[in-house]
Amino acid sequence: MGPLNGVKIVEIAGIGPGPFCAMMLADMGAEVIRVDRADRVRGGDPEVPPADVMNRGRRSIGVDLKSAEGIEVVMRLVESSDGLIEGFRPGVAERLGIGPDECLARNPTLVYGRMTGWGQNGPYAATAGHDINYVALAGTLDAIGRVDSGPVPPLNLIGDFGGGGMYLAFGMVCAILEARNSQKGQVVDAAMVDGSASLATFFYGLRAMGIWEDQRGTNMLDTGAHYYDVYECADGKYVSIGSIEGQFYAELREKLGLDDDKWGAQNDKRQWADFKTELAAIFKTRTRDEWSALIEGSDVCYAPVLSMTEAPNHPHNRERGTFTEVAGVVQPRPAPRFSRTDGEITRPPPHAGQHSDELLAECGFSLDEVATLRSAGAVA
Repeated sequence: MGPLNGVKIVEIAGIGPGPFCAMMLADMGAEVIRVDRADRVRGGDPEVPPADVMNRGRRSIGVDLKSAEGIEVVMRLVESSDGLIEGFRPGVAERLGIGPDECLARNPTLVYGRMTGWGQNGPYAATAGHDINYVALAGTLDAIGRVDSGPVPPLNLIGDFGGGGMYLAFGMVCAILEARNSQKGQVVDAAMVDGSASLATFFYGLRAMGIWEDQRGTNMLDTGAHYYDVYECADGKYVSIGSIEGQFYAELREKLGLDDDKWGAQNDKRQWADFKTELAAIFKTRTRDEWSALIEGSDVCYAPVLSMTEAPNHPHNRERGTFTEVAGVVQPRPAPRFSRTDGEITRPPPHAGQHSDELLAECGFSLDEVATLRSAGAVA
């Protein structure tokens, strides 16, 4: 019974940020119905769900979106829903007959969420792209990397998931709240290039204040500073150090025995490179676990760099239940947490089309109508 209990969302199946947005909404209690393509329905044992955990928490119906009968199925779902999310290129949903105008005509209070890389307009809008491109155009990718490297793509975390799916989820909740007051729906245009730029607002501010340089790897938070970086240990594993504030830096010096007066010049950029070389040599003298035994639990601002295999087993993550296991798959639990209406994973990922019959029945289709839809290939 999460905070979005009672909210119903239609998800037109896609990849990356769209499913992540739908997962976030489902984790928070929304009923999310995933519309999978009929030609991708392959069956599958419900007792052995797929391992794609981003599809958790929803039911699936297989629909042929190129048939008039299939489009009518989607529209019947839309009639009783609070929102719809799609991730097509601009114009595709309109050509299929499930664009904002058609959907809002059937449900004037619907919030229509659009997830794209470039947005619905602009010179790039009709072109293909991926996370790396959107982050690049936002000015965010250029700032990520070391002084002696080119820009380093930060997985898909900034474009697809942070600047994409998370912003669409935020936009959907905002617009649904507004629609409940106004009784009017609207379109949410979530573009990964916009979200990637928005995530970098803090750094644009630092640059405007003259305390952030465009040259990557020379600033406090981009591996330029010796007290904010990762260091390799004797066993080839890594630790993270974030001793920004003076009192935390003093504790780092105490733990590492850096008593020489020169180490007091924490923010003398002229010495950062030399300090970093010396710290790298120091951290190479012990294993990661030995450094944890010495530093963990202090105010150095320290944590071991854990793999995805290791992270679920760390004592802190175990005590908080940061990770959970569903249908044999270890995965992050819903976040954030709520004191009264916490989110939960209500079901494992569905096989495509697994819930077609029950969802058609809930939309009011009779058994004869369902048989007709099946024989026409409109649903699977």
